Formats: sequence, C-alpha cells, structure tokens
Amino acid sequence: MSTTPRTGVVVTGPPRADAAEVAVLAGYGVATVHEALGRTGYLGPDLRARQDGVRTGGTAVTVLCRPGDNLMIHAAVEQCRTGDVLVVTTTSPCVDGLFGELFATALAHRGVRGLVTTTGVRDVAELRAMGFPVWSAAVSAQGSVKASPGAVNVPVVLGGEVVRPGDAVLADDDGAVVVAREWVGETVTAGRARLDKEEAARRAFAGGELSLDRYGLRDELARLGVRYVDGSTPGEPA
Repeated sequence: MSTTPRTGVVVTGPPRADAAEVAVLAGYGVATVHEALGRTGYLGPDLRARQDGVRTGGTAVTVLCRPGDNLMIHAAVEQCRTGDVLVVTTTSPCVDGLFGELFATALAHRGVRGLVTTTGVRDVAELRAMGFPVWSAAVSAQGSVKASPGAVNVPVVLGGEVVRPGDAVLADDDGAVVVAREWVGETVTAGRARLDKEEAARRAFAGGELSLDRYGLRDELARLGVRYVDGSTPGEPA
C-alpha cells in the first residue's frame, strides 16, 4: 500500500504511459476506448467539452485542490511536460473557476495537451481562441484563493474512476476516459479491433442490412416475449 500522503505533497517524475500508444488511443476516440475497456474508465457526463470538434489525449498530471483554492495548480505547472494532460479535482465538490487563460498560456508553453477538471473554468472565449482544449464540470467567473495545501501527482477520483499520474487520459466531444498506464498497449489492440468491427457494420448498414439481423437480436426479442402485431388488423391490440 502506498505511503504517499494525500495532501501537502508534490510527487515528481512519476512513470508515464508510452506517448506513441497514447496518441493512437486519442485517435480512436473516447467512446471506442471506453467500449474497448469493457465499458469502464469513463469519467462521467458532467465533464463537458468547452469547445467543439476537438480530440486530445495525453499522460495525466493529477492535481488535488481544496475547494475554491488553486494553489496546487500553480505547483503542478512545473511538473508538466510535453504530451501531458492536466487533471484537476477537489477534496469536496467545487465548481468555482479555478482555471483560466493564464494557466493555459503557461501549460501550452510546456506542451500540455489540455485540461480535464471537475471544477469550473473561466476565460472560456480566450481558451477557445488560443486553441487550448478544456473539459470541465462548469463555467464560472468565481475567483479563487491560494492558501491551502493539496497534492500533485497522487491518485485522484473523477466520476468514480481512479486516475493516477502517468495514466492515459483521452477526451473529445463525448467526454473523457482514463486508461491505466499498464493497459495502454492492450487497449490499443482492443480498440483497433473494435474500430474494424464498427467499420464492417457501417458498410453493412449502408447496404441495407438491419441491426436486428446483424446482431442476432430477433432471438433476443423472442426470448423476452416481444410480439409482432399487425396494426392493420381490426381488433388487435395496438
């Protein structure tokens, strides 16, 4: 069991998932990766993209803040490097605007690929204009203080999923998903297989095949007692 304290610590140099494999997963998209993981890893519907049509992925630098306090985000910037995604949450619920344009400017300089946070963000127009992608639980102009210790690069929980420093975090219009760094290579293979399966189905549906037949769902309907009733026959139940 880890002896790393939950707060009052900045962990330096954690292991990171392979950058090339993370880039492949980012290209697959969140829904595909989530399905490839056995429908796990999704960080929840509350994390909304604050821009349209952006897809990103990187290795997590995690931040645990106190509500209304962004001190530890300042500490986290120094720990970020090219290919990372900053992942921020708080010790109890908070949707204050803990992140804005100035943080994004500093992170962009370091090659960070985006932010995923359970808090609020502000300066949204500026973030969009500079092309820094953000997924957040809220948009809020509410400011913050810098007065309370938290932690950088410790495991955090978002949407019921544990995100550890160095794990792969992927995000697009469908939300965000985490892949444990040890599973990234396996997930690349599983995700490719799922994309191939979807492409085959897409071609079949474009040619007129029904999903009921392709997926063998007629037998499932029968097993569940679903009946087909001729609606044109008088006296039959609708």
